[in-house]
Amino acid sequence: MLRNGAAEASSSPARGSATAAHRPVRVWCDGCYDMVHYGHSNQLRQARAMGDYLIVGVHTDEEIAKHKGPPVFTQEERYKMVQAIKWVDEIAAQAPYVTTLETLDKYNCDFCVHGNDITLTVDGKDTYEEVKAAGRYRECNRTQGVSTTDLVGRMLLMTKAHHSNIDEDLDYRKHKDNFGKGPKGHSPWTGVSQFLQTSQKIIQFASGKEPQPGDTIIYVAGAFDLFHIGHVDFLEKVHLLAERPYIIAGLHFDQEVNRYKGKNYPIMNIHERTLSVLACRYVSEVVIGAPYAVTADLLDHFKVELVCHGLTEVVPDKDGSDPYQEPKRRGIFRLVDSGSNLTTDLIVQRIIKNRLEFEARNQKKEAKELAVLEVMKKMEEEEHEKGLQS
Repeated sequence: MLRNGAAEASSSPARGSATAAHRPVRVWCDGCYDMVHYGHSNQLRQARAMGDYLIVGVHTDEEIAKHKGPPVFTQEERYKMVQAIKWVDEIAAQAPYVTTLETLDKYNCDFCVHGNDITLTVDGKDTYEEVKAAGRYRECNRTQGVSTTDLVGRMLLMTKAHHSNIDEDLDYRKHKDNFGKGPKGHSPWTGVSQFLQTSQKIIQFASGKEPQPGDTIIYVAGAFDLFHIGHVDFLEKVHLLAERPYIIAGLHFDQEVNRYKGKNYPIMNIHERTLSVLACRYVSEVVIGAPYAVTADLLDHFKVELVCHGLTEVVPDKDGSDPYQEPKRRGIFRLVDSGSNLTTDLIVQRIIKNRLEFEARNQKKEAKELAVLEVMKKMEEEEHEKGLQS
């Protein structure tokens, strides 16, 4: 059991409705949390809003391999990623794949929360069957337009159709139609759909806090693509540079990222990357579409006192100039060693290496989900017929 030592970071939400008058409501969530994206974060945000204290159980590599297929990240990496999400109060390592009343009681949780999709064991059973029967199960809305399946597909396809302001091409449409599709069609839970950004979603994810007197305003910039533990390690180190840090993350537009990263980067578009970064407990504010060069105007506008960058290469601006020349001139630029060598490139390499296993995993997962759908449909039809007869 890992309590979140960073729970009081500047981006943490206010505590729930607990008062001296009643016991805090303890909520349980669990999952693989492999390739954590804003869909996972949104589920945890909704779960946290249902109570006062959120405990998140994370499954082991062994359990995931048995029930779903190979995880992209190790369990240690996945524990760290979940801890970095600002709505999480505590981590439960090595959580069992099937959620039981015994687990809820062990962690003193009132109920568990899961998205309105379905999670099945290796033999096709609902992993939440026991807690549902006991009335200790709540459901939240699954985030439309994002799934690990889709992200893996983008990496394998190497097209740019997922970038903002680019028309969807034939290859990407074909991917959305076929990726992970079994012989009997699509499951609504594993299939690919389009993400539509809204102002409401940004408001839900944003901390809404202005910098206060005494805060140290720190600026970091980059793609923050496939937001991963390399980013988390970097932001955590930056957060430790001041007693009261207020970290502003500048996110570059998709076309800018593609200019300096090449291939089909970024894998996640600007709207998706915005939510991923906002969900991190170390980040207070995000600049959507920040200029590549850190200008005097930007530094003065946000009253920036420190500009940080990791040890990764800094590609010159279009005119060949150093994008950090202004903060360097002011003496406020600092290189920060995250201690992690994980990059978006390395993650993509892991995926490509396991390509066949991932495709097989997605097809098996959809086949199980479709079998459950058939049973549910049959039960509904039988209920309907009974109603007509009575």
